[in-house]
Amino acid sequence: WQVQKNAVTVEEVLEASLEKVVGNPVKCTGAGRTDAGVHAWGQVVNFRSQSSIPPERWGAALRPHLPDSITVRESRQVPEDFHARFSAKAKTYVYQFYCGRVMSPFYHRYACHVSYPVDRPAMAEAAAYFEGVHDFRGFCAAGTPGDNYVREIFHCGLLPDKEDGLLAVEVCGSGFLWNMVRIIAGTLLEVGAGKRRPAEIPVLLGMGDRRQSGVTLPPQGLFLMEVKYPELGQENRGFSEKIFRIK
Repeated sequence: WQVQKNAVTVEEVLEASLEKVVGNPVKCTGAGRTDAGVHAWGQVVNFRSQSSIPPERWGAALRPHLPDSITVRESRQVPEDFHARFSAKAKTYVYQFYCGRVMSPFYHRYACHVSYPVDRPAMAEAAAYFEGVHDFRGFCAAGTPGDNYVREIFHCGLLPDKEDGLLAVEVCGSGFLWNMVRIIAGTLLEVGAGKRRPAEIPVLLGMGDRRQSGVTLPPQGLFLMEVKYPELGQENRGFSEKIFRIK
């Protein structure tokens, strides 16, 4: 998402498209700074503009100026004090695996390949231990800013299989640390592979040692699916079921 000196980013492209539409620079604020390779179905962005374009028409105005890899799904007016990042009360991420001896070429950019059988019930049992309020210092990348590692996870579990070969972990929480979901998914995968027992998860959370938890899985399997703002009166739109799938 975030503007970089050495790469093209979503924020950069979106702001350039906004400038083409309104004729002056526009600064965007995103709900989260997704890493390179991570996908966002439910990224939320806010900006200010004096344009006469109706709030609900910004998508139609911007899409002709955006590449195929970026789109605006909907737009609306928000309160003056709304902030895409600080007003968020919950975020939902999904990490997707493709399970099979041979990786599907259609999913290589949208899933982590798992070439061996996994114990899904064990993964589901382990996932439930992440729910609640915990110190996640053992499940974040080195150099994570700040000194507060406590986050609340409202839900962590496996999504029902929608297609042969696909396995997905859904995590919804109050907020997330750097690489937190990718490390949670990596730890659950180790449980599925029989390298760990589900009951080890509370022990790992209590240890707070990054060296003891699972691997950081690659970014292409991760999706930011939804960001919740109760003051906007959002309805549950089932974003968690809309994992990328080839039709």
